[in-house]
Amino acid sequence: MDIYGYFEDIVNTYGYAGIFIVSYLESVIQPVPPDIFIIGAAAFGLSSVICAFIATFGSLFGGLTGYYLGKRLGNEYFIKIFGEKNYNRGFNYFKKYGVWAVVIAGFSPLPYKVFAWLAGVFNMNPIHFAIGTLIGRLPRFLLIAYFGYGVGILFGITG
Repeated sequence: MDIYGYFEDIVNTYGYAGIFIVSYLESVIQPVPPDIFIIGAAAFGLSSVICAFIATFGSLFGGLTGYYLGKRLGNEYFIKIFGEKNYNRGFNYFKKYGVWAVVIAGFSPLPYKVFAWLAGVFNMNPIHFAIGTLIGRLPRFLLIAYFGYGVGILFGITG
């Protein structure tokens, strides 16, 4: 089974808890973004708002895990996992934008997990990190979930 199939099975089997798991793991290390699962869950009848909030909190707790891994393991271990190129880019983002780097990574297609680890590596205040995560992730996941709901209506899946 491929990784997408594995995570799809988690969401289908566990519903909201599956969205939490996928969002948590994506924010720590795995490469599959939760977006497609949020879209599918909302399209097939799960509440868009609940999907978005659960994905946001899964992402927040996963991000905090990444934050503490980055803080504990440091930049050398980060570079081994994510590469020096990502370290240098992240350094420049944090230097230029501070906590807004987390907000931007949380909302945009930038790899949020990289910024979560780097926030720990660079000793960002964890409360600022958490707030930045919530500001970036919740609007993104709300948009994605409502998109999924719209897809469900368009194709007659939800009503």
